[in-house]
Amino acid sequence: MIATANLSPRMSHPDCSLLDMAEAVDVTRAGGKAAALARLAAAGFDVPAFFVIPPEAFEGATLSREARAAIADALTRIGSTAFAVRSSAIEEDGVENSHAGQFLSVLEVSPADVADASERVARSGFGASLTAYRQSRGLAAAGSGVAVIVQRLVPARAAGVAFSADPVSGRRDRIVVSATSGLADRLVGGEVDGDTYLLARDGRVVGRAEEARSLSETDLSKLAALAIAVEAASGSPQDIEWAFEGERLLLLQSRPITTPLRPLPQPDPLVTILDNSNIVESYPGLVSPLTYSFAQYVYGRVYRTFLGIVGVNPKVIAEHGCVLDNMLARHRGRVYYNLMSWYRLLALLPGFRLNRAHMETMMGVGEPLPRDIADSLAPPAATGLGRLREWSRVGWMASRLGVAALGLPRSIRSFETRLGSALARDRAELKSLPLTALAAEYRRIESRLLDHWDAPLVNDFLCMVAFGASRRMLERWAGAEGIALHNAMMIGQGDIVSAEPPRRIAEMGRLAAGNDTLIAALDAGDRTAAQSHPALARLIDAYVARFGDRCTEELKLESITLAEDPAPLLRSIAAAARVPHNMELREASHGSADLARVLAGRPLKRIVARMVLSWAKARVRDRENLRFERTRVFGHARQVFLAIGAEFVAHGVIEDARDVFFLTLPEVLGAIEGHGVSADLAGFVALRKDEAVRNGALPDPPERITLNGAAIVHNPPLAVDPAAARPVAGSEADRQRTGTGCSAGTLSGRARVVTDPRGMSLEPGEILVARHTDPGWIAVFANAAGIVVERGSLLSHSAIVAREMGIPCVVGLKGATSWLRTGDVIEIDGATGTVWITAYAD
Repeated sequence: MIATANLSPRMSHPDCSLLDMAEAVDVTRAGGKAAALARLAAAGFDVPAFFVIPPEAFEGATLSREARAAIADALTRIGSTAFAVRSSAIEEDGVENSHAGQFLSVLEVSPADVADASERVARSGFGASLTAYRQSRGLAAAGSGVAVIVQRLVPARAAGVAFSADPVSGRRDRIVVSATSGLADRLVGGEVDGDTYLLARDGRVVGRAEEARSLSETDLSKLAALAIAVEAASGSPQDIEWAFEGERLLLLQSRPITTPLRPLPQPDPLVTILDNSNIVESYPGLVSPLTYSFAQYVYGRVYRTFLGIVGVNPKVIAEHGCVLDNMLARHRGRVYYNLMSWYRLLALLPGFRLNRAHMETMMGVGEPLPRDIADSLAPPAATGLGRLREWSRVGWMASRLGVAALGLPRSIRSFETRLGSALARDRAELKSLPLTALAAEYRRIESRLLDHWDAPLVNDFLCMVAFGASRRMLERWAGAEGIALHNAMMIGQGDIVSAEPPRRIAEMGRLAAGNDTLIAALDAGDRTAAQSHPALARLIDAYVARFGDRCTEELKLESITLAEDPAPLLRSIAAAARVPHNMELREASHGSADLARVLAGRPLKRIVARMVLSWAKARVRDRENLRFERTRVFGHARQVFLAIGAEFVAHGVIEDARDVFFLTLPEVLGAIEGHGVSADLAGFVALRKDEAVRNGALPDPPERITLNGAAIVHNPPLAVDPAAARPVAGSEADRQRTGTGCSAGTLSGRARVVTDPRGMSLEPGEILVARHTDPGWIAVFANAAGIVVERGSLLSHSAIVAREMGIPCVVGLKGATSWLRTGDVIEIDGATGTVWITAYAD
């Protein structure tokens, strides 16, 4: 909206009653169209200068001699070389009856022809078409004449109409724009179709004709703002005519939309809060529909098992099936936790009503739920007999967990045996199975593993409790020194499976060291080059056989595994070969010596601390090892789905085997088992591929998203993390930040910011900087001197592996990948979590 500066001076001819823009607000003299324009001009909208010839200036449809003289005078004052001459009847552009198209409009009128054109417009008020229109609407016969608007003609580069609500669908949240290059008379008259755009009320284009090119994104944004502003000023949805004079947007006409519209959407009280601060380590970036639907199904199944383990009544579990089926959400292709569902799940656990604050911390997210929302979800605090009942539930859960803890080693062995049996089928055999057998293979895995995921669930829960309790205990007994001691005691396990890859890579690097030709071939991803070195070839084969399912983003079914593409492994071997080094894990005795020193003179506490820490270490070890078993399950599922994809291709259902990842689990199984709702799987694939491209072009949404009302109609603005702003090179304003220290040690070196580890390896001495990591990054970890990660916690994979490898690590450093650049010289303190920039990259 642009303030008007073109109001014509008051007409002063002694024998004339012409109305200037300021006077035209009187609808009885100026007519509906002119009155609406005058009010909008007075409100500050950019309306081209005009004056009005009232009906009394005509004798029938003929202008008086005095009126013609007054018109000539008014035209001189406006000073244009071309004019638009339009009607403005009293009832024209009304709320009920617009009279659209019933009166004549004449464009590109020279000053000498304005008077004659005005008479032609006036005569249109007596036509048969107008009489028929009014009769069809139940209106009285037309009055004695119409007012005529004479307005400066805008030399438009583009013009058209815009509706502040969709007049066809009735939607109030959409703006419809029809545009053409130049003047819009042929568009309004229906002679040309023009370009059609469908806009959201914030100006975003949500639909357009494929050939629409007459308006830019900036033009459309201005039009959306104008349509909304005119609607607000007029008090109802509007049909406006507009024109761009260069970059200047002018309002030519406005009238109410007369077609029925839907009522404005009412505020929806339902609030949903999404958070990915934890799950991003497992499911970073865009996640395929198949992975998401599979993960959603897995979460629902295994947490039903967990609630049963801790003693929640089966009837209560069944009543909360909707909550369990909505643990995850997918927003713009990214996976989030639905915190509302997690909170409701947490509230089912025994003890919640006794110590809500402590239980809330178990969600482990970066920030808690807003207090008012948490209050609305939480059951009332237990009082009286309710406290006794709640304590009995806690006792029952504790006894069940105690029994489970005592039998945990046996449960883990049983789980691993069951998993080995379930995954015993040779994967090469999968490629020869028909679709029904492949679906049966998936169902077998589902029933034998997902419904019996007891050992990992119990160990994860106990690990969380043991790790947190042991850390708080040492902090209470020894302060900051106790935290450092805890970090030291959590390393040196030796039998954590995630520590194997860097050790094996270092060994293979030593074998390749000094052989420049071999190193260059490995760096290029050429596995055949290792055949000239039998010992190295055997180690590579053994590594792929053991860790072939490991890859970047390994829980995403669509990820390419090392078994399919070993190039990331080969590049890491080449990097290790250039500067061979021994990969020695830290020994637990380092922490033991510190424990004796810190708790000297307190033998009882030292004994208790050693026992608690030993048990916590075992839970951390088993947690990491069981996560590897989870990787095997996902790896087997990946191969089943790829085999299904290949069969779909053979049957002409989809075009490429990997297109299966653009389908959901119910769609894939439904197509085989007969419960699918559509046979057009290729159509789903095409639709979702296009959606993935559009989502991939967007920046990552924020960690925390609040949705008001139904998710499908909500489009929250993209938040910009202030921590992500890059300081000006050389400035002192932002050289230091602090995250969570999780592996002690100080180090200075050059940063290497890695967004996709599949195509790069670190040079010795470089510090890995990443937004998030997962077990598939282990080949990159092998050559890192230190690690800095934006996301994660003390129990994240990067923290555990860094402690095992004995390298400093800082996690949870917000905006690290934007704050730091490759080549920056940084210093990190893995105990305090502090990172300094000591020199900026060139």
